[in-house]
Amino acid sequence: MKIVLGLEYSGTQYSGWQRQKHARSIQQYVEDALSRVADQTVKVQCAGRTDTGVHALHQVAHFETDAVREMRSWVLGGNVNLPQDISILWVRPAADDFHARYSATGRSYRYIILNRSARPGIYNHRVTWECRSLDEHKMQQSADCLVGEHDFTSYRAVDCQSNSPVRRVRRLDVNRTGDTVIINIEANAFLHHMVRNIAGVLMEIGMGKAPVEWSQQVLDARDRTLGGVTAAPDGLYLMNVTYPEKFNIPVLAEFNLLAVTQ
Repeated sequence: MKIVLGLEYSGTQYSGWQRQKHARSIQQYVEDALSRVADQTVKVQCAGRTDTGVHALHQVAHFETDAVREMRSWVLGGNVNLPQDISILWVRPAADDFHARYSATGRSYRYIILNRSARPGIYNHRVTWECRSLDEHKMQQSADCLVGEHDFTSYRAVDCQSNSPVRRVRRLDVNRTGDTVIINIEANAFLHHMVRNIAGVLMEIGMGKAPVEWSQQVLDARDRTLGGVTAAPDGLYLMNVTYPEKFNIPVLAEFNLLAVTQ
């Protein structure tokens, strides 16, 4: 039986999604928790492997098992065995041809910047702090050129393993609410560090350290060494993963996003 589930987690205490030999990972704890419920080894595939310190409000994953359990039991049993900063939101049967990663048609991320002189207290490790003033209008102006299908070589990590640097960005918005600047980005898929590298470039422009045209110049260069600083992971959230309607996969409801992501 193939089963699909939705997860939320704080990535602060973990080395990312992917299981590693000598570091704590989200995948490790999810697999161990589900294995206890199944009373057999469970291997989980996710929609997007988040990096160290990156959070998720709606990660999607699937696994296969011959253990017969009620869907409710996977949620309750899994959460009992998970740390408090990882939670299974829902579980349901999946079609045989469903794959959490390869069936996905889109993913969206949110990058949250606390833009004030005082460092965060309550939101420490939940937002990226920038004490220097950011001009969100210049950031939006410079972001516009990144919408569409492009070669994002300059915006991916040097060690990115994707076969192609081409991605299609469907939405890239920069908005301010009080002291908070929020970058929302949606694409068919993302490269390693792509969102953080875009955020780094936009923040440099927002601080006035580079002209608005710099984002286009970086894109055209197709050279990561010219791409600027990789922004911190603290403020990055995987928000949603979308699939064809036939799979009937839930999307994250706005009322679940709480004040930090409004």
